[in-house]
Amino acid sequence: MAFKISALKLPILRVGSTGVAVGAWQRLLQDLNYPIGGIDNSFGPTSDRVTRDFQKKNGLTADGIVGAGSYGKALSQGFIYRVANLTAAMLLEYLNYGLPEVRDLQTSLNLIGRLNPSLSADGDFGARSAKGLSEAYKILDVGFRSRLEQQLSATTKQKLGSDLAPGLEILTEYTRRLRARLSGAQWVRFFSASQSIDDLASPFRQRVQSFQKALKDAGATIEITNTYRPPERAYLMHYSVSINNRDIAPESVPSMSGVDIDWVHYTNAGSLQAARQMVEAYGIGSNPAALRSRHTQALAIDWLIDWQGNLNIRNGSGKTVSIGSPRNGNDNPQLWAVGASYGVYKLDYDPPHWSVDGF
Repeated sequence: MAFKISALKLPILRVGSTGVAVGAWQRLLQDLNYPIGGIDNSFGPTSDRVTRDFQKKNGLTADGIVGAGSYGKALSQGFIYRVANLTAAMLLEYLNYGLPEVRDLQTSLNLIGRLNPSLSADGDFGARSAKGLSEAYKILDVGFRSRLEQQLSATTKQKLGSDLAPGLEILTEYTRRLRARLSGAQWVRFFSASQSIDDLASPFRQRVQSFQKALKDAGATIEITNTYRPPERAYLMHYSVSINNRDIAPESVPSMSGVDIDWVHYTNAGSLQAARQMVEAYGIGSNPAALRSRHTQALAIDWLIDWQGNLNIRNGSGKTVSIGSPRNGNDNPQLWAVGASYGVYKLDYDPPHWSVDGF
């Protein structure tokens, strides 16, 4: 028995085609290391040429048209996880799950994941059941596949026959990816903030470098904690705090291009817990990070500046200024004035924050 490709509703692609289905095809070619270049959702000459290369390599007619034959080869090479607008229900239909098998899957997920509240075993594998999938994987992790296979009924196993094992492999990987999208502390690893002055925008970068040199020449100790903050990181920080503060419901968070996060867990308590874990992982307080700030524009630096005794430092005019206590950059207005002479301005109510204009 073969998997049911028609369930995926894959359109024929050729030169002139546009849209997310083209982008999905381009990503597959990119995954397979074909020289597709950027993903632009437009099937142009490069997509045509690379598609022909894919077809030649896979023993297909090299006509540049992506149809059943090309899709069949691609699906066996991981394209199933790239299919545009793929839902869990579509995937199960592709894997030859009929109504009885879907009901059995829902019942099995309730048992292996101890889902509370339980899924309705109604054969309608919609968004709620998809959340049940990811919740079960969150609980079982690498044990998901084996537990699910053990739990599925003998009738389901008999009906799926030789498709059971490969289908479970595909379903498990699809579920793992759903789980990976869920909000949580792991997102702190993505879209890392910079601690390098080199990542600041010019001419602010040169101003900071000049001020830094003056500080070091005067014997100050400097620790840089943040310069450029990618907008994607600001988005994650902002909405994790907003959800944790209950200022916005997880399902109401707007999406951001390039950030494939799912804020909505199986239960609202799970969504809140994940947001709290993100807040703790980022080490931020109860005030949401600005979605757009001098940090996201590469026009700010957070750094800790300390010194012993008097700090004899040259300002931007070359004049030496002697600065005593308080002996740190967070609280000393005299040092703020020296920074301003270089074009680096202190934001007085944010201890480590300096920027192009004091905001």
